[in-house]
Amino acid sequence: MNHGFGLMIESLVAFLLLLTIGYCVILNRRLKRLKADEMSLKATISELITATEMAERAVAGLKVAAHECEGTLGERLRAAEHCCADLNRQTNAGAVILERISRVVVGARPLFDGTPAPPPAPVPDPRALAAAARAFAERARERVSALAA
Repeated sequence: MNHGFGLMIESLVAFLLLLTIGYCVILNRRLKRLKADEMSLKATISELITATEMAERAVAGLKVAAHECEGTLGERLRAAEHCCADLNRQTNAGAVILERISRVVVGARPLFDGTPAPPPAPVPDPRALAAAARAFAERARERVSALAA
């Protein structure tokens, strides 16, 4: 019985050794896969770092371009506002001159002295002339603002 008991213990130890060897083989395969995944992960991380650096450079370039555009646009807007103010002053001066001319025309009409005066040339309404001048000036402002843009 002594030999049977020893054989049983030896068989149990051999079985446990076989299980240990099988488990070691499985762990070895998993470790190989983990190493391969580690290498691919390192490659992915390096690609991500490269892409991030490129994106940072692109963002910096866009900021510079936006700043330059802002400066150029600001200059154009100031020039357009200056031109618009000049046109407003000229339009107002034209309206004043037109009003003076209409007063001169009204004052220069021949007085009725008993003899029939030649029929007066049709004098346009000064307000209609002023409105037409304002409309003309407004169209000119629109053209200038379109050119400035």
